Amino acid sequence: MRKTKDLPSHTELAPAKINLALHIVGRRPDGYHELDSIVAFAGIADRLTCERADDWSLDIAGPFAAELRGATDNLVLKAARGFAEAFGDEARYRISLEKHLPVASGIGGGSADAAATLRALRSLSGGTIDFGKLSALAASLGADVPVCLVGKSCRMRGIGERIDLLTDLAPMPAVLVNPRREVATAQVFAKLALKPGDKAFAGLEEGADPASCRNDLSPPALAMAPVIGEVIAALQNKPGLRFARMSGSGATCFGIFTSNAAAEAAARDIAAAYPGWWVMPTVIG
Repeated sequence: MRKTKDLPSHTELAPAKINLALHIVGRRPDGYHELDSIVAFAGIADRLTCERADDWSLDIAGPFAAELRGATDNLVLKAARGFAEAFGDEARYRISLEKHLPVASGIGGGSADAAATLRALRSLSGGTIDFGKLSALAASLGADVPVCLVGKSCRMRGIGERIDLLTDLAPMPAVLVNPRREVATAQVFAKLALKPGDKAFAGLEEGADPASCRNDLSPPALAMAPVIGEVIAALQNKPGLRFARMSGSGATCFGIFTSNAAAEAAARDIAAAYPGWWVMPTVIG
């Protein structure tokens, strides 16, 4: 067992993960769904800070803190304890999480927080831990944690373990909209009704424009939460829109716009028309 030397606190951002495209290729014989997805990250993020302490603890603040307080299976502490066990690190930290992303919303908030925890602890331990081993730990925490650990635009395949960076994806002005409706990922996948070994939809074409792609989880998510259709309609009515789509398993949707000004104007209009929704202009990529 090695003991980590005292180091200053460390802060990491946990940006929203956006599935610009999400094709479900099929269900593997082991029961996991096979994906083919274009993933990019938004400018809006949770914020996580680690400070040395006698034992692990987690303080949560921010607009969506109340939805996480009291949870016994928070991925942040699970990631922290997994890191200590996997790498023999005796240091313990007080973790502060500023929660700015909606919970269970299809933008990887919990996965992004877990990935930020792993990045922070790696930095605090001296930054020498092999990234491949850290990625293996990330995969044990959830399918989206490895891609959030990378935190760059990429094509994600398999069950999330095959990640290829995309260097030609330009930043895109966007608006994120969540109707404050939680959607359970497992239930959305279950509604696809694929049996192990089944093939489903075609994967991505090489070099495909995200605008020409799709999210195969949209129909089952829409059946569970019809308000998703209202969100897409609200985005589609706005000037300067290139395309609108649901991210992940929902219910957050995004619109890609031709300019920052168009995105900001759309966000103002939607927020005024639907004051109960979470609406955020941002840049994706």
